[in-house]
Amino acid sequence: MGTARALDSDVESFLAAPLRRMLVDGRWVEAASGRTFETVNPATGEALARVAEGDAEDIDRAVRAARRAFDDGEWPRMAPRDRERILARVVELIERHAAALAQLETLDNGKAIAESASVDIPAAADTFRYYAGWVNKMSGETLPSAPDFFTFTLREPVGVCGQIIPWNFPLLMAAWKLAPALACGNTVVLKPAEQTPLSALRLGELLLEAGVPRGVVNIVPGFGPTAGAALVRHPLVDKVAFTGSTEVGKEIHRASADTLKRISLELGGKSPNIVFADADIDSAVRGALMGVFFNQGEVCCAGTRLLVESSLHDRFAEALAAAARGMKQGPGLDPETQIGPLVSAEQLERVTGYLELGLREGATPLAGGGRNLAAGLERGYFVQPTVFTGVRNDMRIAREEIFGPVVAVMPFRDEEDAVLQGNDTTYGLAAGVWTRDVSRAHRIARALRAGTVWVNCYNVFDVSAPFGGYKESGYGRELGRQCLDLYTQTKSVWLRV
Repeated sequence: MGTARALDSDVESFLAAPLRRMLVDGRWVEAASGRTFETVNPATGEALARVAEGDAEDIDRAVRAARRAFDDGEWPRMAPRDRERILARVVELIERHAAALAQLETLDNGKAIAESASVDIPAAADTFRYYAGWVNKMSGETLPSAPDFFTFTLREPVGVCGQIIPWNFPLLMAAWKLAPALACGNTVVLKPAEQTPLSALRLGELLLEAGVPRGVVNIVPGFGPTAGAALVRHPLVDKVAFTGSTEVGKEIHRASADTLKRISLELGGKSPNIVFADADIDSAVRGALMGVFFNQGEVCCAGTRLLVESSLHDRFAEALAAAARGMKQGPGLDPETQIGPLVSAEQLERVTGYLELGLREGATPLAGGGRNLAAGLERGYFVQPTVFTGVRNDMRIAREEIFGPVVAVMPFRDEEDAVLQGNDTTYGLAAGVWTRDVSRAHRIARALRAGTVWVNCYNVFDVSAPFGGYKESGYGRELGRQCLDLYTQTKSVWLRV
């Protein structure tokens, strides 16, 4: 096992605080109830920090602060160049503190430091950079009308945005939510996941340092049934954005009906990754490995249904299993770690339950199949990277989102069968296609009902490319210019001349 890097002094100082408070109206405050909770290091099961536990009263304070900041404050009325300058300053601060943010993310979530440092933190900075560039480019248009009228449209911010983010990419998901909302002139109440609140709270410090006015961003850690539910139902919230499970997304959809809030949902997935026999096999094995084991498989668009053409199925499954067995598993701060622990004891129980279910359903584990209890890992939430064969598309391990390092390898006969099985799911977030046949790639990409289709690659992202789902994977698109539609509304103005 490699030697873990020494903790950055900023991280040590951040974790040494007896309590990490919530951000409300520009001040760091304790919960109104005084309640707190622990956030845990998944590699050891030990507490990292104690955090203020927000509930309905704290949400109400935060929403009212955001309401005042929107209705009476400077942020929505600020000159675009000034709002752009503040968001650009956020980018500078994220990049200045990148090493510390990566360590904090790895400690709280468990992911490999190589991933935190090379993916999560740079991508968070890029997201703020991209939307800072949009601040002075959002515009309305003049419209043809009768000669005695001048008709035009204005693009205006929605108002107070309630944002609820998941625990798998804590800082990056905060950036995906906050950056476009702020660029459009909205104010925000952000609820980070209770499993991983630390990097969002640290980002709150950086936002204040960058000059974001008080009340514009409020960050309330807490639990879904209390803080999250209160945020969704609050009558002064104009829009809710949620990333998380389909089950919770449906609850939010129902709960928002009374106030007809604008809602955007980026939900679960059970993505097909389709490998044809003419593919570059080595590249496809590496892509499949990345597609399912990146971030311990705790990825909503993970390619967990690996569909392989029948003539290639056995050879491909063996190659993938061999690669999975060779992955270095360990604590995230170990620079040699390729796959870290799951985020929590609850998630460990969920994933190992699916491993047991797969065996009962008749699947065969070519690699992994259980918890990793190797010396030094037994206290953490480690699950072996697992490759199942003998899986049918009607088995629960092929239909339900496991959200762990588990892949089901299944054969298909031809293009028609690949598309049929690929679309045979309630989800539609992403898909992959591996083939050297360009025409086939186009046909399959068009036929798959998914918001993102990767061809001869997997898990490739750029902030300019929209991301979101079909079917029960949600609606609305994050990233790209399309995301601006979630955080603006159009006003038509008729002026008699």
